[in-house]
Amino acid sequence: MPLLLLSLMAGLACAAPSVPAKPVNGITLTDAQAQEIGKKIFQNEAGGKIPFLTHWNDGEDFASLGIGHFIWYHEGAPGPFHESFPEMIKFLEAAGVAIPDWVKGPCPWKSKDEFFKEFHSTNMDALRKILEDTIPQQARFAAKRLEDALPKILEGLSPAEQNKIRERFYKVAADPNGVYALVDYVNFKGEGISPTERYNDKGWGLLQALSEMKDAPEGRPSVESFAAAADFVLTRRVQNSPPERHEEKWLPGWRKRLKTYTPQ
Repeated sequence: MPLLLLSLMAGLACAAPSVPAKPVNGITLTDAQAQEIGKKIFQNEAGGKIPFLTHWNDGEDFASLGIGHFIWYHEGAPGPFHESFPEMIKFLEAAGVAIPDWVKGPCPWKSKDEFFKEFHSTNMDALRKILEDTIPQQARFAAKRLEDALPKILEGLSPAEQNKIRERFYKVAADPNGVYALVDYVNFKGEGISPTERYNDKGWGLLQALSEMKDAPEGRPSVESFAAAADFVLTRRVQNSPPERHEEKWLPGWRKRLKTYTPQ
């Protein structure tokens, strides 16, 4: 996928040389590129603050961990959203990161109150340290999710729809910041293919954003169109969400995040 690789190499490279990383499927990130993407995602999800690497949001039944606030359910409580933290931990372990055994199972905290009572426990401090030290690796995990997402979201579409979505994907990826936008959004709101991630049969993931975006020239115009479409599907999500979830409180933060896709 030449456009994606060229975008990554041209757009995120730092002045100082860095050692190329092993490819994650078809995407190759240097250390500098992984660090840059990781820092942006960390800023988006956790305000760049170390304590927020371990968090539990109001009204949610799961912990949100790492730079991408990856979801971790406790035993017996998997919900409608895709659980990404265990996958990320397996990815870190495969990369040579030492992971305590207790982190490899279900979330040991069963409520927000229980979670924050243990916020300064030995286990929680150790987990935050692992997450703080693996920002580039977590970014590579997010990049892998992006790479894995495209064939998944194309599956089941008509040939004409597949061509349209694939073309839009690469037009966004042609812009240096478009690669970050795609990586961030699929980490942020998923692929958009899970039937449980719907309100009134309307999803909000990468597939929906690419489907709703207007065709535009490759590069910056396509990134702007993608960001506008993402705003549309997230607004629709809030409008369709169960009232008791009060998702309208999240929309301003989501929109602030989308603005980082098209910095002035």
